Amino acid sequence: MKVTDLPIPAPLKQSYTTKGIKSLYPPQEEAVRCGIFEGKNLLCAIPTASGKTIVAEMVMHRQVEDGGKCLYIVPLKALASEKYEDFSEKGLSVGVATGDLDRRDAYLGRNDIIVATSEKVDSLLRNKAPWLGEITLLVVDECHLVGSEDRGATLEMVIAKLRRRNPEMQVIALSATVGNPGALAGWLDAELVTSEWRPVDLREGVYWQGAVHFEDYTREVPKPSKDDDLNLCLDTIDEGGQCLVFVNSRRNAEAFAKRAASKLKVSDPTLESAAERIEKRASTEMGRTLARCVKGGAAFHHAGLAAAERHEVEEGFRTGAIKVISSTPTLAAGLNLPARRVIVRDYLRFGQNGMARIPVGEYKQMAGRAGRPHLDPYGEAVLIAKREDACEDLFETYIAAPPEEVHSQCNAENALRSHILSLITTGFAKSRTEVLAFMETTFYAYEHQGRSSTIQETVERVVDDLVRAEMIDELDEWLEGTTYGNLVSRLYIDPRTAEAVVEALRLRPAYSDFGVLELLCETPDMLTLFLRKADYEVVDHFLAERRDELWTGVPYEYDEREHFLQSVKTAMLLLNWAEEVTDEMICERFNVGPGDIHNKVETAVWLLYATSRLAHLFAPDLERPIGELGTRVKHGIKRELLPLIKLRGIGRVRARRLFNAGLTTPEDIKNAGVRRLAPVLGEKTAASVIVQAGGTVEEREEVPDVETADEPIPKPPGEHQTSLSAFGGANHE
Repeated sequence: MKVTDLPIPAPLKQSYTTKGIKSLYPPQEEAVRCGIFEGKNLLCAIPTASGKTIVAEMVMHRQVEDGGKCLYIVPLKALASEKYEDFSEKGLSVGVATGDLDRRDAYLGRNDIIVATSEKVDSLLRNKAPWLGEITLLVVDECHLVGSEDRGATLEMVIAKLRRRNPEMQVIALSATVGNPGALAGWLDAELVTSEWRPVDLREGVYWQGAVHFEDYTREVPKPSKDDDLNLCLDTIDEGGQCLVFVNSRRNAEAFAKRAASKLKVSDPTLESAAERIEKRASTEMGRTLARCVKGGAAFHHAGLAAAERHEVEEGFRTGAIKVISSTPTLAAGLNLPARRVIVRDYLRFGQNGMARIPVGEYKQMAGRAGRPHLDPYGEAVLIAKREDACEDLFETYIAAPPEEVHSQCNAENALRSHILSLITTGFAKSRTEVLAFMETTFYAYEHQGRSSTIQETVERVVDDLVRAEMIDELDEWLEGTTYGNLVSRLYIDPRTAEAVVEALRLRPAYSDFGVLELLCETPDMLTLFLRKADYEVVDHFLAERRDELWTGVPYEYDEREHFLQSVKTAMLLLNWAEEVTDEMICERFNVGPGDIHNKVETAVWLLYATSRLAHLFAPDLERPIGELGTRVKHGIKRELLPLIKLRGIGRVRARRLFNAGLTTPEDIKNAGVRRLAPVLGEKTAASVIVQAGGTVEEREEVPDVETADEPIPKPPGEHQTSLSAFGGANHE
């Protein structure tokens, strides 16, 4: 089936032709025959790199040409950015939405295609974004995540809500790893396209004692080093390919990248430039280690890296300059980084009950990255056996096994509590009967049709809890969200989080930064840090000094106390950040990476904002200090810098420089003049902030135009400790 014969807009045809895409792959042809251009729903369950995105892209362009609007749901923010860039090249207006979970983002509706995470779409529904009613095509990427324990219920409810709101909307669902695609397709009233076809042949095997054992042949691997994983990489790199190596921890990812870089010893000006950029931005030893690895042609990739560092790694690999990436499994979840050989070194990882095998679906996601279309003659996915009798077991367990079936997560009370509240506050359901009727449209109900189900009992308990919490009112069988309940739903926080916050606010405690942060770190919306053995004594010592500032009690049960101490440690990290402790020192003290700091700060800012809004209702006198703490955590500043941080272009570093130079308020900035500010800020920024502060810049003075970047601040005097005992440096209030 030729691209020129398809009923898609001419500019898209031209774009494909320019890229050398002249005809469709077999699974894409089958999708067309299933009626995607006639508005039919589709579940496309085909291997990675077999053209799923193009199927969705063709339908989106056709919908827009016919006056429609498209919503593309992705699981990760990084994937949203990747899709945004990809779709923007094809001529349509594209918007991307991932953050600020209490905004309607009406401006997004002006775009032809909106790319968003499922959580953001759920938030937009709760905040009644009007343009959602205009969606004519919904694309759900990685739709198997409906079965995810932590995020599946949200994705399922979003799909159900959008289908209820827009009954004529077309749905295109995409996945490479669904064990029961027929069930998902049945729920979506969708045509099903499944296939094992790939544009690049995938060979799956197990490595043992110097050779990869495939199903019908064996491939010998040279042994230039003593390490099997490194030999597998060097074998592929020597013949012009690239490798992805999946390991079970960040430490292992970094260790492998260092070994690979020392062995490869690549000399490439592109890599030297990338390494220099990483080194220049690096505020931690992890960043400097990454720079050294990249210079040698290897890299590691995990959630602890800063966003700029991850970008350098991904771009270096896409261009072929970086030869090997060692990664935790997060890389397999979405980003498009294929390689000739994928090595699954660690198929065991630490879980709640010790070491456990990774799921088959996770292995399939990793293996699917093997083989770069148009670049590799084949792709190889290789598991490394730890002993001889494991070879056959690995074949049966992973290579020959189908991915796990996907099952709904919508019967869990903790998941349903937030979603039932949103159903009521947004008008999707106005009684218990209507809540149950809506739940009948979910994948859960589809899975359990004809069988006994406990969903009614779960719904009854959840509604009772919400009434008892005063988030909804029930009168003559009618349900209605209270002012409190509506706010909780729009803020997109767990009702259990709201209850904990409101209970603390009603007690009118003495304000303390630590008290607020520790309270929020105990809530289900904050993923806390792990405790190392060395942490217990230090955290206990910190608590002994700051116990009176707690807004919660100290539990005595072991399981509760463990979580409590984790929340204290997490609050301590946030306090360090708000006291302008450097990234490097925080990373060393808490055994985290810059990416972890960013993630904790991002979550804390959201929860502090929600807490300040709840304080407006229940403890108005606490609204301002909590709001100020939110600003401090957002920017990583002490309280004295709050007046300066309000100026655009002033971050934590520039604000501190200004303060240390005696410029402590916008009024000081207004009267300072460009000549005095330029050495601190650079001339352009100096002129800008003077105008913002209400001053005028009639004529630029002759000063050096030195733009000073907002880099991580230097270590403040006295902050030389590297142990956790330095945690006590946060404000007492």
